[in-house]
Amino acid sequence: MFGLGTLINTAGVVAGSAIGLLLRRGMKKRLQDALMAGCGVATIFIGTAGVLQGMLEVTDGTIQTKGSMLLIFSLVLGGLFGEFVDIEKRMDAVGERLKRTFHAEKDARFVEGFVNTSLIICVGAMAIVGSIQDGLNGDATMLTAKAVLDFAIVIVLASTYGVGVMCSALAILVYEGALTLIAHFVGNFISDALIANLSYIGSALIFCVGVNVAFGKKFRVGNMLPALLGPVVYALIW
Repeated sequence: MFGLGTLINTAGVVAGSAIGLLLRRGMKKRLQDALMAGCGVATIFIGTAGVLQGMLEVTDGTIQTKGSMLLIFSLVLGGLFGEFVDIEKRMDAVGERLKRTFHAEKDARFVEGFVNTSLIICVGAMAIVGSIQDGLNGDATMLTAKAVLDFAIVIVLASTYGVGVMCSALAILVYEGALTLIAHFVGNFISDALIANLSYIGSALIFCVGVNVAFGKKFRVGNMLPALLGPVVYALIW
């Protein structure tokens, strides 16, 4: 049954968030800050590994780069379009609406937790590739593995950001669910090269999210999300 992976991943985020909220009650702020720094640095290296995997190849014993122009045009043009539409403002608005729904008006980090966690668990390569596999073949293996990883990640995030992290389960449900449906109905038109490029650009965005988590907000990653359209446009043209 296709779509099972999305449901498992969503359940993992909810369960991990619940545990993180329980741990938060007895945790000092300096411990929360240490956890956030560690989570941010780990996310940076995950993103870096994905980018290097997409850019580097060994030919005749020589390391060469590829996809540099795709990375540049995707991030620059996608970022410009995202700034024009102001996606991040819309994400913040959704977070504020959820904040009122859950009566968490006094939680200063609710929106930050919702947005950052949604980006971390949605943008990565496993979310893209796993959703496509689930839609094409009903194979939920990768999304199940991702659910385990997300479970651990959101425990840390929820213990520092609070209940806003749990609301990111809605984002993963919509995002992975949409990708799964698209892959199910138009999967024959999705090439391996497109999947690889989507994962590559997604890893670059994950790196930016990691920098924000570890060092404070440096990138408006929400407005950079249209960069994921770059590989799609590239595939349609070439």
